[in-house]
Amino acid sequence: MSDLREVLRGLDVFAGELPDVDVGGLPSEPRELFVEWLLAAVRAGVREPHAMTLSTTGEDGDPAARVLILKDVSPDGWHFAADAGGRKGRELAARPAAALTFYWSPLARQVRIRGRVRPGGPDEGAADFLARSPGARAEALLGRQSTPLDDLAVRDAAVREAAARIEAEPGLVAPGWTRYALHADTVEFWQGDRERRHTRVVYTRTAEGWERGLLWP
Repeated sequence: MSDLREVLRGLDVFAGELPDVDVGGLPSEPRELFVEWLLAAVRAGVREPHAMTLSTTGEDGDPAARVLILKDVSPDGWHFAADAGGRKGRELAARPAAALTFYWSPLARQVRIRGRVRPGGPDEGAADFLARSPGARAEALLGRQSTPLDDLAVRDAAVREAAARIEAEPGLVAPGWTRYALHADTVEFWQGDRERRHTRVVYTRTAEGWERGLLWP
């Protein structure tokens, strides 16, 4: 374990030239800044810049987290999709609050978003499902996520069967497939610095709109 500790301590962080944050020219609401940072990550060639960690409250009251793909950002919030009958969907139904975390390592940038989650209607869910790749649709159609699996061969056979159903019925939609929107209450933007002079900007929703401020690193 001591060897591992030394390996971890020796890993470089915040390498290369990092962007700055113009705190004097920040937009009045966080969505605009988020899109600006996301597109900067795309231009920088960050792999899967739309990947995010979704954190919810588990059915046992403990936190649960997993990585999903961001589908869109709109005035309604940050959008993602999941099976309402799966673990994520059940957790969101029991406690419709969540957090999203984005981290773009080459830019040393992190965004943390907290708020309430609202499910969209069946038409939104169907449109999202049908826009997925055939393989992603076949996997979602199984409806067995997070349940015990005895043998990988059983999984592969089930996926083949689901793929055949989709080929025969191109308009088939998985029951319960839902597009969710996280309506943000707070959004924090974190810009790392090699000398640890990190810049943190936080937006907090109020009855009048958004308040913006800085946080100590």
